[in-house]
Amino acid sequence: MGIFRLFFIGCLAALAAASLTSATCSSPETEPTAEAARTGKPVVYQVFTRLFGNQNTTNKPWGTRAENGVGKFADFTDEALEGIRELGVSHVWYTGVLHHGVIADYSAYGISNDDPDVIKGRAGSPYAVKDYYSVDPDLATDPARRMDEFRALVDRTHKHDLKVIIDIIPNHVARGYTSLGKPAGVEDFGAADNTSLEYARDNNFYYVPGEAFEVPDFPAGYEPLGGEAHPLADGKFAEKPAKWTGNGARSVKPSADDWYETVKLNYGVRPDGSRDFPSLPEGYADRDYPAHAAFWADKDLPDTWLKMRDVAFFWLDQGVDGFRYDVAELVPVEFWSFLNSAIKTRNPDAFLLAEVYNPKLYRDYVHLGKMDVLYDKVGLYDLLKAIIQGRETTDALPREIASLSDIEAHMMHFLENHDEQRIASPEFAGSPWRAMPAMVVSATLRTSPTMLYFGQAVGEDGSEDAGFGDPSRTSIFDYIGVPAHQRWMNGGKFDGGALTADEANLRAYYERVMTFSATSSALMGEYQELHSVNRQHVPGYTDQLFAFARWSGAEKLLVIANFSDTDTANLPLLLPSDLVANWGLTDGTHRLGDQLGGGDAMLVVQDSQAMIDLTLEPLQSMILQLPRGE
Repeated sequence: MGIFRLFFIGCLAALAAASLTSATCSSPETEPTAEAARTGKPVVYQVFTRLFGNQNTTNKPWGTRAENGVGKFADFTDEALEGIRELGVSHVWYTGVLHHGVIADYSAYGISNDDPDVIKGRAGSPYAVKDYYSVDPDLATDPARRMDEFRALVDRTHKHDLKVIIDIIPNHVARGYTSLGKPAGVEDFGAADNTSLEYARDNNFYYVPGEAFEVPDFPAGYEPLGGEAHPLADGKFAEKPAKWTGNGARSVKPSADDWYETVKLNYGVRPDGSRDFPSLPEGYADRDYPAHAAFWADKDLPDTWLKMRDVAFFWLDQGVDGFRYDVAELVPVEFWSFLNSAIKTRNPDAFLLAEVYNPKLYRDYVHLGKMDVLYDKVGLYDLLKAIIQGRETTDALPREIASLSDIEAHMMHFLENHDEQRIASPEFAGSPWRAMPAMVVSATLRTSPTMLYFGQAVGEDGSEDAGFGDPSRTSIFDYIGVPAHQRWMNGGKFDGGALTADEANLRAYYERVMTFSATSSALMGEYQELHSVNRQHVPGYTDQLFAFARWSGAEKLLVIANFSDTDTANLPLLLPSDLVANWGLTDGTHRLGDQLGGGDAMLVVQDSQAMIDLTLEPLQSMILQLPRGE
């Protein structure tokens, strides 16, 4: 204790000064949602619907549905949904639900065959929607009843106290778009377009008048369907006049790197970039969604705006609880003000998640566009990945976290999704355990919600060669089995019975982290960074450690993570005097319990200073909780 007191005395002046500048932030005010009833954070589970229930292990490159198998809506059994809920999940994002182009013969159900020259993979891209008013026939046990089967899935999901999210792809549609499922009186996208014009406000597409579309030149070694003979795989696709490609390419012959399988929708943005619709008045960033809805109520708006609103309303009527918006930043923020305020008017608790990658646009899409949540990809995800790979250190975290402090509750934390490399892939970390400190930090940091990707919790590595695209990302374009996930499925029992010991341990760790995240009131409360003061004043606190405090009411937490996969950290963790005062800590010894199962630690308080003597093994994290009432 003498040495301990000497250390306190040596640090006292520095700590007192540091406490004056320690960053303490409360969560910002937000419009109330249904999630306010949850004790902890929202947790979104993204599942690639076509792959989730597939038990076939053939995994032949470019394999057919019969060869490689396909999952169904019916595979989301009560047992499967309970297994998802065990991860603290509040929302299930069913990816790839809408009817998109697919190389399969469903002509018996009135569905036209798709052309492999403008389809990515054999099962097709879920982001090349062929019918906004129907679901992928691959997902149904009886394709004739596919909408009934989807509604039954929604009902089952709700029965397990889980909300349903599906994709809305507002920026583009498949080149072969034709809706069979549209309600009576609904006009197809492009049906009334004046195709002699490159642009007209109420055209749904942009055109290259008088010229025909040409299939791109594919790189050497690539052929549609892997070179398999197919009557439509002839290097041609009939489209005249040619339409602009989904990413905005205006050539009649897009590049193979363009989104050549899609065509861009027109929201009233002229080819020169000027806008053909009203602007929001000054001050609307501070107005609520009813004010936004009232603003748009009497406006004359582009036809695509109204069509897309009707699509969203259709899915709300099917019981869907929210949407994930693909490449939302490619669609004007004014449209999002219009659409999201209309959705919130129908369902104030709808969960609206947007893919936006430009940090300069974040606040516009939150405040003007009325998005609930945006991807925190370019910031936190990219930084955590760099730390895991040794290209960055934890010293970069405080600045990154502070940069979004005003909108942190609107930023979705994740380490995997369908666009990103699997953690366990050699191209990312090589082992799922190397990312667990980052997972603990991202799940407990600020009030931001968390997203998990299916298979992440059992260390899926994405190594399968499915056909289109490269391994490291589980394929979204082809029929494939997902091996570690299939071991968790265990023949449809969804009990993890076939997992390896390491996979089972990983899954148990994810369950512990995520259920704590979902039930801890402190994680919806206040945050104080402890990294900077410890980095400056504690020998042995390295740039591979990261620590912070969280608290709300009677729950007080200290989170510390060791990102090093080689070095054990033996050190004291210091708490600044302002945190000691905020927590009302009295002199003496306080026992802290690790919520991740690492054992207890002792917090010693003396003269308004506090210290914990810690040992963290490589890649170990601790969530230390002060007993309630202290």
